Amino acid sequence: MTAARLLLPLGLALLTACAHQAPATKVVNLEKQAQCPVELQVGQPLNLILPSNPSTGYRWLLQNPAANVLRSLGPEVYSNPETTGIVGSAGQSVWRFQAQTAGESHLILVYQQPWAPEVRPVQTFDCVIKVR
Repeated sequence: MTAARLLLPLGLALLTACAHQAPATKVVNLEKQAQCPVELQVGQPLNLILPSNPSTGYRWLLQNPAANVLRSLGPEVYSNPETTGIVGSAGQSVWRFQAQTAGESHLILVYQQPWAPEVRPVQTFDCVIKVR
């Protein structure tokens, strides 16, 4: 058998393998404590979306980022709906994570004024994250 006859089937097999891609991993959007606990697969993205109004001086602060099971994909991103047209109106804060290791942990955020850590938070978000 010649080298060309051996390389042709091998080349076709490699092309076929490259054409098959893993299905897109569904992004999980977590917006309420009632959606907890959350189960994720390793590699699955998670968006945490919480109502926020920094003009009041309050911010969501990560108290426990569940770093043993989640990897942060960047800093918090605040957005204000442009349709309101009202300065100081509430918006939302978004954190993006990716499940990195199988296990279980708590993702905990507190809503408070960053310059007054001794004052109890006005709200706490505590969610069990399970990664399989």
